[in-house]
Amino acid sequence: MKTARNTIPAGQFKARCLGLLDQVAESGETLVITKRGKPVAKLVPLKPAPSTSLRGSVQYLGEIVSPLGEKWEADL
Repeated sequence: MKTARNTIPAGQFKARCLGLLDQVAESGETLVITKRGKPVAKLVPLKPAPSTSLRGSVQYLGEIVSPLGEKWEADL
């Protein structure tokens, strides 16, 4: 599989796909997939998605568990 450009024939890629996906993710290298010696696809690692933390987005406005003192129709 290793050549100067990290290429692999499509048939070999098909047989080893899951392992090659892990290898590209770990190494960060691009893999070119060829068919009959011509490049047809490129497998590249994705950059990690930015964290979308919700920390600091909730505001505490007071106690929310105790009754409000209002009668509900269900209480009648």
